[in-house]
Amino acid sequence: MRTAYKCRAYPTPEQAAALNRTFGCVRLVWNKTLGARNLRHQLEGVRTSYQETDAALTQWKRTEELAFLSEVSCVPLQQTLRHQHRAFQNFFGRRARYPRFKSRTGRQSAHYTRSAFRVRDGVLTLAKTTAPLRFVWSFRDVDLSGLDPTMVVISRDPDGRWYVTFAVDAALPTPSVGGVDGVGVDLGLIEFMVTSDGERVANPRHLARKARNLVRYQRRMARCRRDSNNRRKARAKVARAHRKVRNARSNFLHRVTTQLVRSAQLIAIEDLNVAGMLRNRRLAGAISDVGWGEFRRQLEYKCARAGREFVVIDRWYPSTKTCSDCGHVLAELPLSTRHWSCPECRARHDRDFNAAKNILAAGRAVARGDSGDACGADVRRQGSSFPRSAIKQETRTARCSA
Repeated sequence: MRTAYKCRAYPTPEQAAALNRTFGCVRLVWNKTLGARNLRHQLEGVRTSYQETDAALTQWKRTEELAFLSEVSCVPLQQTLRHQHRAFQNFFGRRARYPRFKSRTGRQSAHYTRSAFRVRDGVLTLAKTTAPLRFVWSFRDVDLSGLDPTMVVISRDPDGRWYVTFAVDAALPTPSVGGVDGVGVDLGLIEFMVTSDGERVANPRHLARKARNLVRYQRRMARCRRDSNNRRKARAKVARAHRKVRNARSNFLHRVTTQLVRSAQLIAIEDLNVAGMLRNRRLAGAISDVGWGEFRRQLEYKCARAGREFVVIDRWYPSTKTCSDCGHVLAELPLSTRHWSCPECRARHDRDFNAAKNILAAGRAVARGDSGDACGADVRRQGSSFPRSAIKQETRTARCSA
């Protein structure tokens, strides 16, 4: 199992200058290779292989104009070509968007494999450097002296902070025990999460709380002259404000996902079309702020580590419009309706809580290998209502109340 440990790094001025040169060479190789790929495909309609990009990099180093590429370690440059080749494979496999050019004002990184670094007794030394890189180890339960990383990533954020990431091949941990049998999770914007157990987690709205500061810093940056020192300082303030929002969001998602994994043996969520919903310009900011994609990613790898079962149900499953008591499906249910009554069994439902119970029922059906639709009939009935069997029924108009 691949895991990573990221911590703050504090390079000396000489090391920072050497790493900045490496970042510049990595960015140049990426952009120049991407431009050559695009031009060749436009003129000849032919894709470029990794071997061809590797041969082109060797030729660039022999030219007088790009001879400075030999002054830095060749490993980050080779890793850049591999990453771009994988990015194109993901694009043609419809798993990612088209690769873009890198900017000098964004996050910079360089990947070092085992042949380009040395870790002895907790001391890290990179290729083309003489002094060890100072960093702060933040993981008390992991012995740094016994760490055997397969890759080291040096990165610098736009706000000027440096980080070092150690990628390690670790053994699978012992599966967790305890917790309830299963939990269904319904995600939203008004409330970030509603579970089938009745737990509600409010939307913290991290970006909205920092919006005033962000607007003020961005306005100051827009008034500065381009490529000036004042603009560089203003850009750093904007980056620091975004970093605070990003760290708060990440901390919130880690706490919520860890609590979920510890509390249930099976976790079921919906397959939300986040990319499609982001096309709605009225809700794009709010959807980006909650981080549904990151929430799913963290749940997935944490369930794999803890030995929990993680189920993603079909995005077209009508979890909100299905009665969790009798299985009746409404013809339509407006988004403004937060509570509704089933026309068949007369059960009254909270919109999000009912969806969470249906998601759990569908997740259990998927875990059992049942190919049929799970209507929620095996979920314990809540409130006073008349029990009905989970059979296919004609759609009727519901009695809805806001």
